[in-house]
Amino acid sequence: MPVITTNTSANSALRYLNINAAEQTNSLNRIASGSRINKASDDASGLAVATKLQTDVSVLNQAATNASHGISILQTADGGLSQISDILQRMKTLTAQAISGAVGNTERGYIQAEFGKLQTQIDSIVGSTKFNSAVLLDGTYGDATHAATFQVGTSGDTVANGGNLIEVTIGGGAGNGFGSADLKVDDPTIAVDDLAKAQAATTAIDLAISKVAEGRADIGAQMSQFQFQAAQIASSTENLDAAQSAIIDADVAKEQSNFSSAQVKTNAAIAALSQANQMPQQLLQLLR
Repeated sequence: MPVITTNTSANSALRYLNINAAEQTNSLNRIASGSRINKASDDASGLAVATKLQTDVSVLNQAATNASHGISILQTADGGLSQISDILQRMKTLTAQAISGAVGNTERGYIQAEFGKLQTQIDSIVGSTKFNSAVLLDGTYGDATHAATFQVGTSGDTVANGGNLIEVTIGGGAGNGFGSADLKVDDPTIAVDDLAKAQAATTAIDLAISKVAEGRADIGAQMSQFQFQAAQIASSTENLDAAQSAIIDADVAKEQSNFSSAQVKTNAAIAALSQANQMPQQLLQLLR
């Protein structure tokens, strides 16, 4: 029924124009942001899952940094122990030289001068082997008073309990470090200035070499754990990024197609609204 008080056709055309314009805006937002979800109403459950995945990825990125720090600390400690091992090997060579019948006590005195300096150098290396001011080789790193725990995953529980906390220990507590006293090579009787002392020093140095080798083996085992965990972190981060992308990233080709379709419909609605607005004027022609 043709009327002039209510333009139903214009109202309908305007409603479709608003719908089409909203679709066009949504497609533009997704293309511009690269994200399929720009507000919670776009996909409430998808947004919740994607947010949790993003949180896990952020934590894993920090866990990768933590693992790198753990490896760096262990490498620093191993470097110090390598130098101590070299010193002990040199000291063992000097004891062998002092035990030779080709030298006398005078020559042994010369050998002792170097031997004593090497004993002192062990403590110098222990004192200077640090990471962020923490001394690594005195036996306190990782003990009850100097906890060294690294979170290398999303769980805050220990590895023993199925979590992602790795506890680093170097030496096994105070008194079990790698200084000359801990290695028991600081005793005045550990010397090479006479034949009997040189023979006794040989056994002590062998024990010290074994302790340093054991320490390096333990450090290597912990380093291997960090390296495998770092590889696992990288794999998990890649997979979580892919899962998040599948949920939240926009399909640009699809959105461009949707935008083009909405644009055509918007233009059609504008034309229809223009025609509908002219209908009352056309009806007035009947009154002339």
